[in-house]
Amino acid sequence: MQYAMNWIVLIFAGLCEVCFTFCLGRSKGLDGLQWWLWIGGFVFFYVLSMVLLMKATRTIPIGTAYPVWTGIGAVGSVLMGIFIFHEPATFWRLFFITTLIASIVGLKSFS
Repeated sequence: MQYAMNWIVLIFAGLCEVCFTFCLGRSKGLDGLQWWLWIGGFVFFYVLSMVLLMKATRTIPIGTAYPVWTGIGAVGSVLMGIFIFHEPATFWRLFFITTLIASIVGLKSFS
């Protein structure tokens, strides 16, 4: 039961990584109070992501947890860039994100 719960914690840690990259993206070009608020959000989600990752690695091997965590963050950040920040969705970008997702699923399946 604890092992399954830590997979949920790991997923939330990865989503927090997406949140801190969102805050970092929103802080671009700002100054003053707005910049500090977005950077405060960045720090909050960064720390929360690390704490959750540490908790998840109590039962999930670090060699599996870390790549899954960074994969969730990478995929989420690319998708966020495409849908929120209107970055290009080229064939190769989507192809490599798809291979990354397949790799994450493979790590989970064989660990």
